[in-house]
Amino acid sequence: MPKNNKLKSVLIIGSGPIIIGQACEFDYSGSQSLRSLREDGIETVLINSNPATIMTDPSMADHIYLLPLTTKSIVKILKEHPQIDAVLPTMEVKQLLIYVLRLMKREYGKISMSH
Repeated sequence: MPKNNKLKSVLIIGSGPIIIGQACEFDYSGSQSLRSLREDGIETVLINSNPATIMTDPSMADHIYLLPLTTKSIVKILKEHPQIDAVLPTMEVKQLLIYVLRLMKREYGKISMSH
């Protein structure tokens, strides 16, 4: 895929807590995403509630927020960094959908889903 030169800043939503027996591939994929984005000169902003991950190492992102993975925290970061062009989640899909629906409801009020 060719590089999108319009992307200057990306918010990475981290994997959150990793429990023994739970897969760690979300932390790995997030870490690799951060490395690739930074190599391409894209500013990276990371939110993760788990400080014991590879992606929360200070060398991994331009800005790191160790906050609960809540809609409120994500909105706070988006307001502090209005230059963010894209959001890249690195979590399991069910939790991601919950966040997206909450953000949409907060931003747009009533949500209607149709086929």
